[in-house]
This record gives sequence, structure tokens and C-alpha cells, in this order.
Amino acid sequence: MIMRLFDNITSNPKNDILSGMTVALALVPEAVAFAFVAGIDPIVGLYGAFIMGIITALFGGRPGMISGATGAMAVVMVHMIAKGNEVGATLSTPIDNLGLQWLFITLLIVGGIQILAGLLKLGKFVRLIPHSVMMGFVNGLAIVIFLSQLSLFKENVNGVNQWMQGADLAIMLGLVGLTMAIMWLLPKLTTKIPSALVAIIVVAAITIIAGLDVSTVGSFIKDGGGEGLQGGLPTFQSQLFDMFGTVGTHWSLIISTAFILAAVGLIESLMTLNLVDELTDTRGSGNRECIAQGSANILNGMFGGMGGCAMIGQSIINVNSGGRGRLSGIVAAVSLLCFVLFAAPLIEQIPVAALVGVMFMVVIGTFAWSSFRIINKIPKADAFVLIAVSAITVWHDLAIAVIVGVIISALVFAWKNATMIRARKRFKKDGTKVYEIWGPLFFGSVQNFNSKFDPNFDPEKVEIDFIESKVSDHSGIEAMRGIANKYLDLGKSIKFTHLSPDCKTLLMKANPKFETVIESSVDDPRYYVVTDKLDSED
Repeated sequence: MIMRLFDNITSNPKNDILSGMTVALALVPEAVAFAFVAGIDPIVGLYGAFIMGIITALFGGRPGMISGATGAMAVVMVHMIAKGNEVGATLSTPIDNLGLQWLFITLLIVGGIQILAGLLKLGKFVRLIPHSVMMGFVNGLAIVIFLSQLSLFKENVNGVNQWMQGADLAIMLGLVGLTMAIMWLLPKLTTKIPSALVAIIVVAAITIIAGLDVSTVGSFIKDGGGEGLQGGLPTFQSQLFDMFGTVGTHWSLIISTAFILAAVGLIESLMTLNLVDELTDTRGSGNRECIAQGSANILNGMFGGMGGCAMIGQSIINVNSGGRGRLSGIVAAVSLLCFVLFAAPLIEQIPVAALVGVMFMVVIGTFAWSSFRIINKIPKADAFVLIAVSAITVWHDLAIAVIVGVIISALVFAWKNATMIRARKRFKKDGTKVYEIWGPLFFGSVQNFNSKFDPNFDPEKVEIDFIESKVSDHSGIEAMRGIANKYLDLGKSIKFTHLSPDCKTLLMKANPKFETVIESSVDDPRYYVVTDKLDSED
């Protein structure tokens, strides 16, 4: 049992350790930046990344996938944290950082929702996401990652962030280009060491030896209002249950935010899991990942972390650097904590340009460049979904984009199925015209079904055979009743054959005279019509 719980620890310790250290370096500025986005202290973001990373690495459903503090969840937290701080300032006894206390309470609920999703085995539904939605997701996310890095090309001038110019911009671009060049060239020479780690070390050494005045991890944190990478081990929030009394009448905000965070976290995590599955030609467990993500978020609420979900950029860095086992995620999380505790002065000297270069290479590796080649070859509906999901991911939110993409794909599928109903025609020896219906008869296919018949010119005897069709809802029943009445009004004979018992019952309810229209046989199908099931449950 224990061995199954900790499966896939490592098959290549060297690759897992080195790739984990590389990812840890990339996690620092990301966690700090997302903490600033959410309006909380950087150390809360770093704790969140550590707790998410270690729990999901040990117990998650996808070895090699990296979790931490993410921008998708940070932008959802902003409003609630700001509201909490605003309420805290207006109390008779003001409470500092009340929004942060609300965040910890919210994370407990988020974790509970995500664990419940895993126990109910909802993670499997990520397999139903169409490929066009998946391509739109990775393209949109690549653009979002790229755009998020552009803000690092700004510098603080007299308290105002401005775009870099002149020599500063040239140095920044040069270091970014050097990082990307190393990551591109080194794998052609050797794959024994992660190219991203080598690139970061080389660029950091150049800036330190040359004494270049560039933005570093340390200056980035201080410019954002932090005090640097100074912190201890995460500690249990002993006053956690006292915090519930500070919520007051704002439970609706807490709970609604929790559901949104849980949905965003699960969608991003499961989509990332699906992507890493494709990159590694292996298969992870979505349900196990849901439970691990939920457990990590509960621990974040208990130990003062920001919470989070899977990180696609860092996951790709890890996989491309050779990190395929759980050890890589464990090393990344532990290294991140060690950076905060013991190596802060060294980590703070890493140039932001090196990390930007790494993320730009992630963008290049993430974007589905093949989409440009196939856009004119795939169905127009799939092309529209691909573009729409990409645009909504950039414009609004990843979770909303995926949901919209799945809905559009489902509607397109329903429409196509509606147009697939067919009526094969043949004549019996006695002159009876037989319509053999093929395809589902439901609200979407009623119009096409009605167009198959020609009561005025058909012979005196007509038979409609449903052996290869299924009447799925009340709209289908009404369509059959309408067709039968047209033939009967013309004084012609019509027979319905191979109908299920419940379908016959509903037709008889519509008109008892239909008893002469329905023809029974031993090979009649058995299935339920939606209307009949609803009637029996009322």
C-alpha cells in the first residue's frame, strides 16, 4: 500500500534532482509576483508554492508535474482580500490584513471542494475535453506567459514603473537572448544536465563578474514592496478558528470565491495533467490529483500559504529538463524552502533577465505551432473553438475559456448529430412504402425528420421503421404524432414499427386512436424516453 502511494519516485535520480533545482529557481519570482498580484506579502506566496509543491509531488496524480502559487488563482483572490482589508479598517477595533485571514478560511473550503471532486471521480471528465479546446488552451496560455514577462522589462524611476530604454534595455535583451541561446544550443551538445539551470548560472555569473546593474530577484521583491527572501518555516495558524468570527456577514463572498478558486484550480491542474500526459506518453490520475490539490490547499489555509494549483510553465521546464519522477517535484519544493531559509543572498542575485529567458523558451515550447499549419485543414467549427479559447484565455480567464470551448464543441456536436438523421426508402411487394429511419430523433433533429416525408404523393400505405433510430425526448414524440396525423387526415394508412414500450405509451397518451398506427413485434427495442422518465419521477 505504501509503495503504491509513493509510486514513481524516480527512475533517474540525477535528472530529477537537477531539473527540480532548475524549477525551484523559476518558482521564486513567479510566487513573489503572484503574491503581489493578490495583494499579500511575498513570503505567503513562497510558502504557498512550497506546500502545494511538496504535497502534490508526493501524493498527486501526475509524477513530474509542478504545482505552486499561480496567477489564475491570484486574480480571483484580489477582490476578496481587498474587501477583507477594507472591512478590517472600518471595525471599531481595526484588524490589519483581515483579507489575508479570509484567504486562509477560503482555502479550507477550496480544499474541501477539490477533495470532494476527487472522491466523486470528477477528474475523469478532463478526458472529454476536445483537442481543439486543448490546442486553444496551450496557445492562450503561452501568450499569457509571454505577456506576463513583458512587465519585467519595466524599471522603477522615481516611484513610477516605466519601460526600459537605451543601455538598460539593450543589456536586458542581451541577457535574455544569451539565456535562450544557451537553452537552445546546449541540448545539441549534451542532455546530461538541464540547459535551463546552466543558462541561469552562466548569466548570473556574467552579471556578477562584470558588475552589471540589472534587475535581480532581490531588487524585484523590494521594488514590489517586499523586504527580501527572509522567512522561517511555515507555522500553524493557531488563531485559525478565531478567524471565523471575523467573517461577519460576508460568508457569501467567502463561499463564492472558494467555489471559483476550486474550479479554476482544478481546471488548470487537470488541463496541465493532460498536457504533460501527451508530452510524456504516459497517463496520470485526474481524481488522485484533485484530492492532492485539495489537501495542499487545506494545509495552505492551516499554515499560512497562498494556495495554488498546477503550473504549466514550470511543469514543462521540469519535463523538458528530464524530471519525470516524483523526486523532481520534491526537490523543487524543498529547494524553494531552502532558498528562503539559507540561500536568500545568493538567490537574490539571480538576474531577472535569466528567468525571463527561461520563460520565453517555455512559451516557444508550449505554443502549438502546428495550429497555424492545420487551421485551414480542420473543420471550421474546430478552428473557431481553437481561436475562441485562445482569445478568452488571454482576455479573461483560463477556466472560463475552457468551459466556453467545451460548450461550443458540445453544441456543434449536437447540431451535427441533428443533421445526421436519415430515411432510407423502399417498397414492399404490396406497394407499401417503407421509411427506415436512421439516427436519433430529438429536439435538434425534428425539422430534418419532418422533411423526409411527402404525405401528399406517398402511396396509400406507409410504414415508418425505427429499428435503427431512437426517440429521445418529447419533441420526437410530437414530431411522430404530427406526421401520423398528416397521413391519417389524407385518409392513408400509416404504421410505426420497432418502437420501445415507453414510446408507444406516450403516443397513446397523445391520441388513443394511435393504437391502430403502432405495430408491435418481438424485436421491439427497449429504452427510455426522457419525458417518460421525468413523468415517472414526479
